[in-house]
Amino acid sequence: MLPIDIENLSKTYSVKRGRKVLALDNLTLQVDQGEILGFLGPNGSGKSTTIKTLVGQIRATQGKASIFGQPVRDSNCRQRVGYLPENPAFYDFLTSHQYLDLVGSTFGMDANHLRTESDRVLDLLDLHHADRRPIRSYSKGMVQRLGLAQALLHDPDLYILDEPMSGLDPLGRALVKQIIVDLKHRGKTVFFSTHVTADVEAVCDRVAVIVSGKLQAVNLVSELLEKGIEGYVIQLSGGSEQLCAGFEMNLREDSLREVFVQRRDLNRFMGDVSRDNGEILLMEPRRRDLEQFFLDIVRREKE
Repeated sequence: MLPIDIENLSKTYSVKRGRKVLALDNLTLQVDQGEILGFLGPNGSGKSTTIKTLVGQIRATQGKASIFGQPVRDSNCRQRVGYLPENPAFYDFLTSHQYLDLVGSTFGMDANHLRTESDRVLDLLDLHHADRRPIRSYSKGMVQRLGLAQALLHDPDLYILDEPMSGLDPLGRALVKQIIVDLKHRGKTVFFSTHVTADVEAVCDRVAVIVSGKLQAVNLVSELLEKGIEGYVIQLSGGSEQLCAGFEMNLREDSLREVFVQRRDLNRFMGDVSRDNGEILLMEPRRRDLEQFFLDIVRREKE
């Protein structure tokens, strides 16, 4: 059974003066066991609407969705889900330990096990130093990390995270990315939304791009990066000046030449280097990154 199976999901909101807004338009998407899927889209694209439908906060206008084979309207399916909302908010008069006790009790966790796991996730998210302070004294980044801590607490099989890196400093972002990768290594499934392409590029197996409520693309991140290679930056020594004619070239201070060779010209250039007694010291790909792929999709949809 798939951790997430969405079929022809649509959601229409009624707004002022009887006007209707189509937030999701026939979304069909599956998330496989043990993968990290990044749900990428600009603000207002339907990411949070999708997630709120999956966790039972809102009902779809049409279509269906299931978690591990159970319809999302069945609250039992959420026993296997760790959920982080986009803007987590807590009873701010509680301490983090008190709040985690509340969360753990809703999942029926044994008191001793709950205390052990609370300590573990607070240590993992670097919050143990503040576990006796009321949550109202926490910074935005600390609140975000507590939100992830409560999602991790009962060790679920599926994590649904809405903008998990929002409000975090660089150290916090790096920590959360590492936690997500570690979850995958443990066989967990992670589905998270973001509008930051670098986050997807760093940790995801696949990316699904949504714009204006419509799913525009679903791709392996590795394939996108491989196909996005535009050419290669090559450092070389030796050979004649004629070898680099017609190529973008920089002369480094150490007298080495640095040449950019487009992908289609690579084989010819390598043969020329060999015939001209040049020596290649370093070769690095220059690729169109995931951000450019995303921007191209958004621009095409708007047009």
